[in-house]
Amino acid sequence: MFNPSVPSLDNSYIRPARRGKHKIFIGMAPGAGKTFRMLEEAHALKQEGIDVVIGLLETHGRRETAQKAEGLEMLPRQKLIRSGLTLAEMDTDAILARSPQLVLVDELAHTNIPGSPRAKRYEDVEVILAAGLDVYSTVNIQHLESLNDLVARITGVVVRERIPDRLLEEAAEVVVVDVTPETLQERLLEGKIYAPQKIQQALSNFFQRRNLIALRELALREVADNVEEDALACTPAGQFCNIHERVLVCVSTYPNSLQLLRRGARISGYMNAPLYAVFVEEPDRFLTKEESLHLETCEKLCKEFGGTFIRCNSYDVAQAIAEVAQQQHITQIVIGESQRSRWKLILKGSLTQKLVRLLKNVDIHIMATEKTATPINLATEE
Repeated sequence: MFNPSVPSLDNSYIRPARRGKHKIFIGMAPGAGKTFRMLEEAHALKQEGIDVVIGLLETHGRRETAQKAEGLEMLPRQKLIRSGLTLAEMDTDAILARSPQLVLVDELAHTNIPGSPRAKRYEDVEVILAAGLDVYSTVNIQHLESLNDLVARITGVVVRERIPDRLLEEAAEVVVVDVTPETLQERLLEGKIYAPQKIQQALSNFFQRRNLIALRELALREVADNVEEDALACTPAGQFCNIHERVLVCVSTYPNSLQLLRRGARISGYMNAPLYAVFVEEPDRFLTKEESLHLETCEKLCKEFGGTFIRCNSYDVAQAIAEVAQQQHITQIVIGESQRSRWKLILKGSLTQKLVRLLKNVDIHIMATEKTATPINLATEE
């Protein structure tokens, strides 16, 4: 993000005409260590000659955080008078006038005092970035707009201060500051997060272990999604770059398709992975009434498992399945064992063999099934 060869700012320094880079430190809950980690990295950059200032720091009375900020320049807050009270906010104009190489901004989701130039702190950060200054900021996962309803269901707490998801998408880097729920609860009991009178209330509500486990998973998943999207964007066509598991069940008109769907659903459940099912039909072939009803049952069962049912037409079953796997970024394929005779396998090969050749980074699960149905040239292991 930074070029150590750039000298500290002086009167001769001219800032390049570019948008600043944004690095976000994200955690699962207060006390995870986001601010501490941000300050650690800032000290390291300062030692390399980078001009670093603290634009806004919220210590919440935590001694370790305040001590970690020592040695870094901190800009004064802007004083605002509202209803006879003197309040303070980050002074964005002072940051722009100081024009450092890197600005540290704590609590990205903060709502500014009414009457401030901008309603939200993240809007101030966008002004700073637009001026060509790099920014390090912190936020907790529950403040993401798209996760608001889910977090409310998990914790019973409606988070009022939120940031748009695009901030993570536009950031140059997003770092998860990970900590176990047990460690976070220990920090809480030691008084490192909240004042003593608030500890038991926090443990009984937001800081319940089940809540922390769910929030931790949300934080890790959110960043994994961003990493996968970035990796896919720069991966050559035809190559896989998948972080999340995704399961695809190959459905046919054989009765064993229902068994395969149930097995695929169990695999997706174990892996906490999305479930897909695909049926490949020959363009010139018409399904019988029984076959159509069977496929409707398969589609209904797939949707009951929360899966996505895909139908496509092709003379090349293996190629069609491979294309669906690539489009949906599948990592696991479930297929029934071959219904072909040994001679047909020798002469024409199997669907599994073709898929192995077409899909280099996909695991294929071949499920043993009863050979009771008449073979049909559709999406099964033939």
